[in-house]
Amino acid sequence: MKSPVFKKLSLLFTLLLMAVSAVFAQQKQPNIIFIMSDDHTSQAIGAYGGRLAALNPTPQLDQLAAEGMLFENVFCTNSICTPSRATIMTGQYSQTNGVLDLDDSLAPANQYLPMELRKLGYSTAVIGKWHLKEEPAAFDYYEVLKYQGDYFNPSLRTMNAGPWPNNELTYEGHSTDIITDRSLAYLKNRDKSKPFFLMHHYKAPHDMFEFAPRYADYLADTEIPEPASLYAQPYFGSEATVGKNGKLRPIIGTSVSDRHISRNYVKTFLKDSIDGVEATHLAYQDYLKRYLRCVKGVDDNLGRLFQYLKEEGLWENTIIVYTGDQGMMLGEHDLIDKRWMYEESMRMPFIVHYPKMIKPNSVNNLLINNTDFAPTLISLAGGQVPEYMQGKSFMNSLSGKPQENWREATYYRYWMHIIHHWVPAHFGIRTERYKLVFYYSKHYIPENEWQEYYWEKQLRSLGYDTPVAWELYDLQNDPQELHNRYNDPNYKTIIQELKAELKSQRQALNEEDTKYPALQKIIDEHWDD
Repeated sequence: MKSPVFKKLSLLFTLLLMAVSAVFAQQKQPNIIFIMSDDHTSQAIGAYGGRLAALNPTPQLDQLAAEGMLFENVFCTNSICTPSRATIMTGQYSQTNGVLDLDDSLAPANQYLPMELRKLGYSTAVIGKWHLKEEPAAFDYYEVLKYQGDYFNPSLRTMNAGPWPNNELTYEGHSTDIITDRSLAYLKNRDKSKPFFLMHHYKAPHDMFEFAPRYADYLADTEIPEPASLYAQPYFGSEATVGKNGKLRPIIGTSVSDRHISRNYVKTFLKDSIDGVEATHLAYQDYLKRYLRCVKGVDDNLGRLFQYLKEEGLWENTIIVYTGDQGMMLGEHDLIDKRWMYEESMRMPFIVHYPKMIKPNSVNNLLINNTDFAPTLISLAGGQVPEYMQGKSFMNSLSGKPQENWREATYYRYWMHIIHHWVPAHFGIRTERYKLVFYYSKHYIPENEWQEYYWEKQLRSLGYDTPVAWELYDLQNDPQELHNRYNDPNYKTIIQELKAELKSQRQALNEEDTKYPALQKIIDEHWDD
């Protein structure tokens, strides 16, 4: 029979163990799942309350936002897949990480985010779209789509299935389903002695919107709300984007309507069987329904992923981030695709779920860009942000604390002049209220001359050229960016202040054009236009 003293000591020891266990649990590193869909724009997520919200396209993501924090002002620094992904991986702007366009790649030695998290004891993996060309060798494990990847029966380059890039395994089905299956398989078989960092990346809803057959009837009998600027916007743009007296309207920016003479969605979907306003309406409806069917597939598959995390007891201690690699034009300004510095293209959706830190139904309006993603994830994992990263951690914002000494303007640059979707090269800054854009309208190469791509040669053969021009939008009074105010004398002082900030950021961020003297000459000549 045990003595009363022994029983008291035993109880005390048990309580002490429980206390120590509780402290350990509080200090336990969180798991991290970084979910990114290709071209999923904020106006196609119900929680953002845009014109498509009434269609209820994303109930799973809406619930994630309701239980966590939705960020309203998150922007990419270069709205195109490869550069945006490189920025997320490095915490650096394009000139610093060397990935300016779709032709560039990110070497394993520069895949910084998984490297930093591995130092902190994480098991790291990337599954789905990669699009950075070189092997994702900085991760402990990977299964990534070949190049852009196929919507159906995708091949995934898989670690331990052979030498890169001949290590492909092919799966039967739709890519959204397959990527979810493969992430679930990774989670089930992961090293459970370590916290995990999983980058879970969907191909959908990337153009050409090949949705799973089960969604063919989704929204079939629904009228999709249309943006007014699809049909009329008399004060929009500049000589660089619409031309003098509208001369460039037929050639700049892939269109929904039959406006663009070479690439438009009336031609793609309707095959020139109809024209005019009716054709624009029908093309838009078809375009959006295809897109939203891909979105629906993503949202449903997120439900599968979230359910697994809950069933396995991982939900409370897993940070879930949802974003797109950039925004997407869904007919605004009669434009499709991304690349532009306009709001719908530049803005990234960003939702964070972490019950241990974030209050439900939180909304944040801090001015963030994608250089900040890696620093924030490193901070959440308990690490220090490395000095080589140009972005900053906004972890304080997640817990409702003030974010000291934060930026007041975010820098943007699109390098690929008149390629694929006929968008002129440009850079600029966005503040809380204003956006200043400079279209320098030339392609870059290191030498003191220009490199022309097929599309630019075709443009010139048709008798068109792309002039240099500025655009200014007052987002407080004109949130849809319908009126270029650059030549409005009431904004003269504002423009001078914005140009000073733009020049300052270009210097501070290694974004000047000292390597491109012919380009720098154009910038200098037109800076005070």
